[in-house]
Amino acid sequence: MDAVWEHGRTMPEADPALWRQDACGAWIRRDQYGLESGDFGWRAENISPGGADTPGNLRPFHWRNRYDVAEGKPHCRVCADRSGVPAEKYAQPPRNRAI
Repeated sequence: MDAVWEHGRTMPEADPALWRQDACGAWIRRDQYGLESGDFGWRAENISPGGADTPGNLRPFHWRNRYDVAEGKPHCRVCADRSGVPAEKYAQPPRNRAI
């Protein structure tokens, strides 16, 4: 799963070895791969129609988000929560919210 993890978006406010964001902007935590509960669990989603489950075709997604291969875009149910955080500040610790 290391190759899939590398496809996640890094953010300057968080350690990229531990934290990434998926294509929807939701925070995921590396050690929570396969967990379908909690705030930061994630899984690998195939983004290629008919493509093999190889690292080049897989992307990390929060367990509540998915990739719609037919439409060619993410289906987002969760994203990062920046409510109450000024634009020039970072949300510490990372947090998510339902869309």
